[in-house]
Amino acid sequence: MDKTRILLAEDDKNLGSLLKEYLNAKGYETELFNDGNKAYRGFIREYFDLCLLDVMMPEKDGFTLAKEIRQINSDMPILFLTAKSMKEDILEGFSIGADDYITKPFGMEELLYRIEAILRRTKQDTARKNKTFRIGQYLFDTQNQFLKKGNKKKKLTTKESELLKLLCNNMNKVLERNFTLRTIWIDDNYFNARSMDVYITKLRKCLKDDPSIQIINVHGKGFKLIC
Repeated sequence: MDKTRILLAEDDKNLGSLLKEYLNAKGYETELFNDGNKAYRGFIREYFDLCLLDVMMPEKDGFTLAKEIRQINSDMPILFLTAKSMKEDILEGFSIGADDYITKPFGMEELLYRIEAILRRTKQDTARKNKTFRIGQYLFDTQNQFLKKGNKKKKLTTKESELLKLLCNNMNKVLERNFTLRTIWIDDNYFNARSMDVYITKLRKCLKDDPSIQIINVHGKGFKLIC
């Protein structure tokens, strides 16, 4: 699957470079910005899964940046980095809607654990929320396992529904082939792989009445639902 993308806003050049290098080494794709304005423009321009914001920054401080980010995406996970440890600052961070708060100096492993914990909570919350998906002209009800377009409703099998839900959770991103096999079929052997290809074909037929929707093969990686 595509790497988790982190927006890192940190004006300390040495710490910023160190954090970026460490997080990239741990499998996260990290974009570093050295002031709040640049970070805000980066957030508008690109997709991110989590924001790691220093509180004290030139041009725009982390609290102001967080408020602006939340206006665009109210669910975006935010973790504040700061040298401040005053109760008032911590309360302000959480009042803005921070998911967590870590004071400098901090250990890299502690930061990593906090990031992982936030991402786990976020994924669980998203899974609970997303019982229905809008796919082009279709409405996909994951709980009742049907696709609806206008007055037409099509019942899906459990496997079709599970596969389509994974595609929806990764819409416009690559859904890794082996991850899908292990998640739905438990085993990524050859026969299950062939079975999955059959179900992908079935889903394409189910969605064929909306030409804006595609499920494409990404060679050597997996599949991508585009709409």
